[in-house]
Amino acid sequence: MIATTPVARWAWGRDDDTADDLTRCLRDALAALAVLARHRFAPTVVGLRVSVKEAGASNSYLFRGEIPVETEGAGAGETVARVADQVRAVMSAGEIGAVDASVTCGGSVVTGHAEELSERLFLLGASAFAGFVTVDLVTFADVWLPYDLKGRPQPEVYAANGPRLAAVLGELAEVLDSETDPDDPTYFAKPTETGAENFFTADGEAADVWRSFEVPRRYDVFTHAPGFGRIGYRRTAEGEVRYLPVESERGLLGYLCRTKEEPAVS
Repeated sequence: MIATTPVARWAWGRDDDTADDLTRCLRDALAALAVLARHRFAPTVVGLRVSVKEAGASNSYLFRGEIPVETEGAGAGETVARVADQVRAVMSAGEIGAVDASVTCGGSVVTGHAEELSERLFLLGASAFAGFVTVDLVTFADVWLPYDLKGRPQPEVYAANGPRLAAVLGELAEVLDSETDPDDPTYFAKPTETGAENFFTADGEAADVWRSFEVPRRYDVFTHAPGFGRIGYRRTAEGEVRYLPVESERGLLGYLCRTKEEPAVS
């Protein structure tokens, strides 16, 4: 199951004065991306989103854009140098402030039926400023948990995917030369150094956090909130909208729509 908000988050950070902030950010972002790719959690080519802020001006950017990167060998020095050169070639003049990079990754996971591709497993981010660099990894999936987000046991799914996440977190700590720092609990799970844990009710049963948090979230995405009744569906959306006609024996009933950013609601 894929949630619209993070299921768990982990971070790594350290002081580093071996390079400029642009190089530091790209180096750690691409090194982490290479780890995900080795574990089949990233496609062959991804779009790396990079932003470079102007020092002393929080709302001014010297560069904002997306650069295609091949994930195999992404952490190699020549790849870091190439991407950095691409940014500098079109970057506006000015003093570099904070540098951020992020990429959304999908990959292969084992579900209850078979191994399948999932488009939105992780959001990988990196930031560098004033000699300090951080990397964070966010997952939107529940395949790493002993119970899914509805509280249903999934021993085979967990056995197949949980150790893979643990291996990724361990390798990231090694590659980034920093201990894994589990973030605070989310609505859905409690991150640990090796994965994440489910929430349980007072009766000892796995909590149905999907019904408690995800369903209301999806409802809010598709409705306005003009008053206490929260009546009225949104008529606009940002980005690409995909739609599918819904028909019956009597003809067209309507359309099932979704944006590229949000999951479909049925």
